[in-house]
Amino acid sequence: MSGNRDAENQKGPSRFGFAVRALRHRNYRLFFGGQELSVIGTWMTQVATSWLVYRLTMSPLLLGLVSFSGQVPAVLLTPFAGVWVDRWDRRTVLKTTQILAMIQSFALAFLALSGRITIWHVLGLSMFQGAINAFDIPARQTFVVEMIEDRADLSNAIALNSSMMNGARLVGPSIAGLLIAKFGEGYCFLIDGISYIAVIISLTLMDTAPGEPRMHEKLFSELKAGLRYVRNFDPIRSILLLIAFLSFVGLPYMVLLPVFASTVLHGGPNTFGFLTGAAGLGAFISAVVLAMRKSIVGLGRRMALTSFTLGASIIIFGFSRSIYISLPLMLIAGFSMMQVLAAGNTIMQTIVDEDKRGRVMSFYSLTFVGITPFGSLVAGSIANHIGAPATVIIGGVLCLLGAAWFYSRLEAIRKIVRPLYVERGILP
Repeated sequence: MSGNRDAENQKGPSRFGFAVRALRHRNYRLFFGGQELSVIGTWMTQVATSWLVYRLTMSPLLLGLVSFSGQVPAVLLTPFAGVWVDRWDRRTVLKTTQILAMIQSFALAFLALSGRITIWHVLGLSMFQGAINAFDIPARQTFVVEMIEDRADLSNAIALNSSMMNGARLVGPSIAGLLIAKFGEGYCFLIDGISYIAVIISLTLMDTAPGEPRMHEKLFSELKAGLRYVRNFDPIRSILLLIAFLSFVGLPYMVLLPVFASTVLHGGPNTFGFLTGAAGLGAFISAVVLAMRKSIVGLGRRMALTSFTLGASIIIFGFSRSIYISLPLMLIAGFSMMQVLAAGNTIMQTIVDEDKRGRVMSFYSLTFVGITPFGSLVAGSIANHIGAPATVIIGGVLCLLGAAWFYSRLEAIRKIVRPLYVERGILP
């Protein structure tokens, strides 16, 4: 028996070891640990903010408006932030954004715990956080490349990032639901503020070379160059268009979850936390599945398939009136959307030119961080007239149409991507 074990050990790392191979890089390990705590706090704040707004206003329209106000700065700033991220030292950018985000969370906590908070406070602080995210998200996406010395581990690091975000998405909403029910929303904001300390410490402990000065032209010239690159590169253009479309018509189901929890399913903050947590569990499983893949070949087909399952799951969710049916549907929806986002991220990070990475990832951020609020605003407005279930069903049908369009583009995308995979040693 021991001889068999020795033979197995000589074959290489275990399946689990292979799935977490990016953690052998010290800087990424520090980043992963710090971010895990911070992102749990972030999800707690997102859930608490949605419940607070609905408790104060009982309005689906204002739920959509708060989501819109929190993300609209990304629409204005993210394209320019991508240019600056290509110029600046990314670790310094991340330290700055984390400190500012910590201040924002403490401000929310003070206002909520003192009983002074109003919808206008939430709107203003959400806009401030949106401006921070415009720089934080593309910097975070591109900084992963700097933390991974062996590019063969890059796709695993991206998948682990997704698993970290969605493991936190599973834990954070569940904790938030319990805290809100027992103590109120303010303690969620306070814990979120404290959690940022972990990621600030992890960034400080990293041993990375200072960012090299980058040659650059005028801001708008570099922005135009990035846009031209995306427009002329069919695989990246098609991926970004699919994610933008799904973010506009599919993801707004998340902003209507408080309505489903309280009005459709006749529950409370715990029900809301369970629905959000189920979507997070699905996304976490999705990221783990991607981390265990040995090759990125076939991810385009996976994007088309899971776009379809996203649409189908939220259509059925719109018809459901049972928590026992709705929870597994949220799991499928979370799994599907994360497959699309993480697979698209992996493909783009693999094929993008290095000097365009920051700009391309800023456009990637824009497709879900910047587009989703517009979809949320539209969905909130439509839900005011025809109800949340009908609104979600319409969004699901449109997701199916988006999946069909992307599937029709796959053959053209493969013809461009496969030679790049061969050139970079991914395919023989």
